[in-house]
Amino acid sequence: MTPTWTSDKAPTPVKIGVGGVVRAVLRGVPLLLLTSICLILMLLLRLIEQPIYGVRRPFTPYLTLFVCRNAFRILGMGYSAEGEIMRHKGAVVANHGSWLDIFALNAQNRIYFVAKAEVASWPGIGWLARATGTVFIARKVTDAHKHRDTFTERLLAGHKLLFFPEGTSTDALRVLRFKSTLFAAFLTDKIKPEAWVQPVSVVYTAPEGAPVDFYGWWGDMSFGPHMLKVLAARKAGSVKVIYHPPYRAADYDCRKKLAADCEAAVRSGVEKTLGDAYAG
Repeated sequence: MTPTWTSDKAPTPVKIGVGGVVRAVLRGVPLLLLTSICLILMLLLRLIEQPIYGVRRPFTPYLTLFVCRNAFRILGMGYSAEGEIMRHKGAVVANHGSWLDIFALNAQNRIYFVAKAEVASWPGIGWLARATGTVFIARKVTDAHKHRDTFTERLLAGHKLLFFPEGTSTDALRVLRFKSTLFAAFLTDKIKPEAWVQPVSVVYTAPEGAPVDFYGWWGDMSFGPHMLKVLAARKAGSVKVIYHPPYRAADYDCRKKLAADCEAAVRSGVEKTLGDAYAG
């Protein structure tokens, strides 16, 4: 299992008063209703979509986009995107700083996440992940061939797969070294001629007066309290998604070089946007 990143500095505590609880309810209830209703619609639509199109999903991803775009409106968070979304088959790779990354990356692009196998059993989140077509992988060397076969099937079906090469979330103020293991799947003879990999930077700006790591979710931080903190914020911050030019897999013979180039692009976007707040 991939170790979880931890910081030498503990996250700054955030107090949630009565007003915060009220704000959390006023935002949380609509968000829950939006997610639940669209999830039910998605499952019903899949009953028609799956027998006709199989692994391809020509309709249900639009429900995911709808939920994610409106989630930021409900949270009161600013959302902006920069750069061109690639139209090629292939993968998207990004830095990982928060559970909000799922909403940020799905709000503009029709993508399918690659997640560790344990996520499938997480209450609520696992069900949602399965419904949206997430690819679950066990991080075992013995499963490498099975992963390549799964990636090949999904990519040839036109899916864009998204994974976090850091292998863990952080305080959203840095970019860790990219692990190159999964990049190898895009350099196989069957996929390489068609696959491209697009680096994407996800950068959060904390609410005014809040700690700079406000949206970061790492270490042993529990999902529930962190979500409550985000919902209860008096003033919301913002998130910016930066799409960098994609790399063509056919131009690479080494997965480590492809991973390093993607890492450099993602880091440049995060560092440039955060400025002095960038932690390395």
